[in-house]
Amino acid sequence: MSNERTPLITSGVCGLNVTAAVCGTDTDPTQESSPGTPNQNPRKLNTFFGVMVPTVLSMFSIVLFLRTFVVGHAGLLQALLMVVVAYTIISLTILSICAISTNGAIQGGGAYMISRSLGPEFGGSIGLMFFLAKIFACGGYVLGLVEAILDVFGADPSSVSTGVRVLPQGYWYTVLYSSVILLLCLLVCLVGAHIYSRTAFVILLVVTVSLLSVFISSVAVKPQEFNITHHGHGNQTLHYNASYTGFSATTLKNNLGGYSLDYSTNSVMSFATVFAVMFTSCTGIMAGANMSELKNPSVAIPKGTIIAVSYTFIVYVLLFLMISATCDTLLTQDYGFLQRINLWPPFVTIGIYCASLSAAMCAMIGASRILHALALDHLFLPLAPAAITSPSGNPWVAVLFTWGLTQCVVFAGELNAIAGLVTVFYLLAYAAVDLACLALEWASAPNFPTFQLFSWHTCLLGIVSCLAMMFVINPVYSSGSIVLLLLLLLFLHYRSPTSSWGYISQALIFHQVRKYLLMLDVRKDHVKFWRPQVLLMVANPRSSSQLILFVNQLKKGGLYVLGHVQLGDLTLPSDPVQQQYNFWMSLVDKLGVKAFVDLTLSPTVRQGTQHLLRITGLGMKPNMLILGFYDSCTPEDFLLQDSAFCDTAVERGGEDEFNFGVDLPSLQAHFPPVRDAESPRWLAPEEYVGIISDAIKMNKSVCLGRYFFQLEGEDKDSKVDGSERIIDVWPLNLLQPGSRDYEDVCSLFLLQMACVLNMSNKWRHAKMRIFLNVGTASSDQGWMVNEETFRELLRKLRIRALIKIVPWDSVVQHHTPTAEPAQAPSKSFLSAVNHMLMEHSSQATVRFLYLPQPPSHRSQSQVFLAQLEAVTNELGPTLLIHGVTPVTYTDL
Repeated sequence: MSNERTPLITSGVCGLNVTAAVCGTDTDPTQESSPGTPNQNPRKLNTFFGVMVPTVLSMFSIVLFLRTFVVGHAGLLQALLMVVVAYTIISLTILSICAISTNGAIQGGGAYMISRSLGPEFGGSIGLMFFLAKIFACGGYVLGLVEAILDVFGADPSSVSTGVRVLPQGYWYTVLYSSVILLLCLLVCLVGAHIYSRTAFVILLVVTVSLLSVFISSVAVKPQEFNITHHGHGNQTLHYNASYTGFSATTLKNNLGGYSLDYSTNSVMSFATVFAVMFTSCTGIMAGANMSELKNPSVAIPKGTIIAVSYTFIVYVLLFLMISATCDTLLTQDYGFLQRINLWPPFVTIGIYCASLSAAMCAMIGASRILHALALDHLFLPLAPAAITSPSGNPWVAVLFTWGLTQCVVFAGELNAIAGLVTVFYLLAYAAVDLACLALEWASAPNFPTFQLFSWHTCLLGIVSCLAMMFVINPVYSSGSIVLLLLLLLFLHYRSPTSSWGYISQALIFHQVRKYLLMLDVRKDHVKFWRPQVLLMVANPRSSSQLILFVNQLKKGGLYVLGHVQLGDLTLPSDPVQQQYNFWMSLVDKLGVKAFVDLTLSPTVRQGTQHLLRITGLGMKPNMLILGFYDSCTPEDFLLQDSAFCDTAVERGGEDEFNFGVDLPSLQAHFPPVRDAESPRWLAPEEYVGIISDAIKMNKSVCLGRYFFQLEGEDKDSKVDGSERIIDVWPLNLLQPGSRDYEDVCSLFLLQMACVLNMSNKWRHAKMRIFLNVGTASSDQGWMVNEETFRELLRKLRIRALIKIVPWDSVVQHHTPTAEPAQAPSKSFLSAVNHMLMEHSSQATVRFLYLPQPPSHRSQSQVFLAQLEAVTNELGPTLLIHGVTPVTYTDL
């Protein structure tokens, strides 16, 4: 996305109102590309109102007052163990939140803004799932509040509480009451997060007073006896005697352990079921990180979250100790027993209502911020309207979206129907936060982390704990959520959005590649494991694309670099080469080849090629130089013929946003038109032959490719499997008939390169033929012995090929031996060689020929090229190869 908006370091560092421009941030951290963007800074919330208050209320919610049955069903010891385990899990995630929030600014979106560091695929999928978690959580809090209201005011109560029975009950009444409460939450959230934070502060005061009344009542209220009635199976009525004993050592001892029957579900509780309920109170740790109105997020989020979580932990431990020492069977027979033993029961009722209402508003406003962040990043096009904000910066459209989806959730009608799904979604989001921080740590990101208590061990343990707890709570929901996450990930990956967020995958790849490159010791290279490391020099990809595609098949998993020399020097204000890399990388993407790109600026092509041969590669260096053939043929424009480069591809829409600023028209316009017949050559024959000589002197093998514009079926969309293709190899130096050594380095290099091509995907089923030139005029039958020797060599080299014997006495007779080895062969001899090749290899798809040693004198360069041109005239795709290093090995 081109509209990157999230600054890494906000203003206010050391009292200076500046932004870290070195990190690529804007001077105004509130600037956004959405309509209605505010001109003034909307950040108004401090640590207490923006983080501590919403986090405390989210972690209390309705669970604080109605789910203290954990002690009754699990016992004090296991209840305390559950609290410790639950808070250990969330504490590991909190360390990750603190590490990443102190390392940069977190705007609205919380876990989504953190998971963005993993790239669009993970960031978008985790963000959407965290949004769904908030939606379901908001609906769950509203349904829980309605249950609590009906428990006291319902006309047909299903619980043991006493109250004023005036509200009609039923499924549609539950939906109606939930809708009214949701409408109240909507009105508060439409006003803005700062109003909600003030409202939440009042609610926190009420909840705190309710809590204090609970603890005071444990001392002030005298022991009492209660008779509790439950409806059993059928019309059976069950009666239980329960008591409030006050602080008693005997009561504490009786409540140390044991599981019993749950009267609401008529099933026996277990560690997993009780812990699932307990953990729902720990899913609000990112309430502060979801706020986009924080003045200083990097300070407020870690400080406020740690204080809030510590406070809730102390409250839960004290509450568990208090109720285990004062209540016996009351803990398991009435989950709302805190009202019974309170000095003024409405205190607890008001606390339940306020905590649930606050948690619902917090979930709604947090979900709207996540949706707003997703809309700004354009990951899901239907969410685009959610990017609209009010003049004060409140994303009111996102709030309306959130309200509408939450309204759909409350049609479930039952809190228990969605509670497990809420917790699973939250745990998955927390695991994503830990994964994001783990990736940053393993990638050795600079200046990360600044939070001293963080390490990769805590991240890894947090991920494992969250995933394990997901399956403990509900294996079905856990499996389904992971499948949904993978589907979203695949969707975003297929859509292939690019962004300026920075990809953590690239940082991880860099880190690992650097480590392994240091382990790659060139002194340990062995010929057994030799593979081509190719530098292909490309003057203009318009005329070289077929050769680029062919060499991609020839590389055999080795290094493949496209090299280009830009003529000029650095007298210009900036380096002109740097601006070209994006165009060349886009070309590589369009062609679908696995190649690097290396460009250089040099006064001459020969000097630039020398630079590339020396400096290209890191750990892996090119061992082979491939050039296009130097002839007078007029090149064709391949980019005008390939459908991938046609203008019709632009009509797919939106692609220019996801190709790093290079669209097809720009790519077409960047590369110059192909040379016509009257255009001057950039390269003189002497310089071309000099490049070949330089490469051989540098111990690099050389290949010259001719007529590859005639080769078809090499593009990435081709379905060619090679079954109708033929590879012909002529391992003898045809320009020197006196040389009959088929086992010299260059001849074996030809064989190995042909074998490598025969192993590639599009040539795997091609037929490979090797032609042996023999003289049969004399009565000497030594050539038959040589043939058997050659067959044995091919067997040792594991090369499967058909050997064809070609008598060439009629060709050799045109060759006049001279005392001077540098004497050029006659034209008749060259014509005879070409006629022989045409006769035997006219049906071949590609031909491999022996490239002789280039002349040492510049004056002979044109003659040398004329010889090569005459021999390969009208042959079709041909590769002339001169190998300088051994590439075959027959021993184990």
